[in-house]
Amino acid sequence: MITVKTNILLIYTGGTIGMVKDYNSGALKAFDFNKLLKSIPELNQLECTINTISFDDPIDSSDMHPKDWIRIASIIEEEYDGYDGFVVLHGSDTMSYTASALSFLLENLSKPVICTGSQLPIGDLRTDAKENLITSIQIASLHHNGKSVIREVGLYFEYKLYRGNRTTKINAEHFQAFASLNHPHLVESGVHLNVFHEYLLPYKRKKKIIVHKIMDENVAVVKLFPGMSLFVLESILTTTGLKALVLETYGSGNAPTDTLFLDLLKKAISNGIHVINVTQCSGGSVIMGQYETSTALKKMQVINGKDITTEAAITKVMYMLGAGVSSELFKSVFETSLRGEMI
Repeated sequence: MITVKTNILLIYTGGTIGMVKDYNSGALKAFDFNKLLKSIPELNQLECTINTISFDDPIDSSDMHPKDWIRIASIIEEEYDGYDGFVVLHGSDTMSYTASALSFLLENLSKPVICTGSQLPIGDLRTDAKENLITSIQIASLHHNGKSVIREVGLYFEYKLYRGNRTTKINAEHFQAFASLNHPHLVESGVHLNVFHEYLLPYKRKKKIIVHKIMDENVAVVKLFPGMSLFVLESILTTTGLKALVLETYGSGNAPTDTLFLDLLKKAISNGIHVINVTQCSGGSVIMGQYETSTALKKMQVINGKDITTEAAITKVMYMLGAGVSSELFKSVFETSLRGEMI
């Protein structure tokens, strides 16, 4: 594996990594990314050509919306043939959602799309932004025998590249902000960049990239908790236009055995609402039928989310609804790994 002269496109959407502090007010504001090379002269040492595209109005990741995911995917589509890899600079709060969404929107991806950001602004003395950015570009530049080493959407943070749709933000203060508890990381940065090839997605030969541009937002998420009002659940399930519910259950997919609770889910499913069972645990998998408390869910054909993250489940549902997957096929398609998002 070698690093060759490559063309990398940085797509700046917003977030802490592109902020500088206004020392008069103390507030953070976006700086001009056209001055990137002056701010990080180390980038001149990389064996690649770097260009940048910035959102006209950079946004905090808390304001990220499905239309912005489609916007990023569209930029990648427009620039796909001119670049060897893409680095998406993004706020950390919703980065796992964006990385997951991009993985579904970019079908047959054969080039790296690396999402990264930072916990401290790029101009801060102790910033993690420089390492995250420089190493993300290096990873996006990795080639072997003329082909990209990474051919999927990844998320790089604090010395590790993860599969994007396997990540969850776990800490708001530590530099190690993300984890991928159900899938090993793909690359580790130390003295050398160590690529774990056995965990990468297999290369799909001679398949042209397909960029999807519709995501259906008629999705809700409910996290079960002891004492949850069934009136609240009923209100959500009877929301006009609702098409899918991601249900965060206990442990390995367990839920109350209360008849009224189960009847609400049965009625929703009979009304055409897709109910997906994901665990609210950070790691582990849904195994419906392992305990009596999940047997009823299995019998009523609740969709098994297996070891998918909530972030990936939400974006996968939006993508599938937008793609027009039929009700008859929805369960089997969701329970199939499309981009390495589940076992």
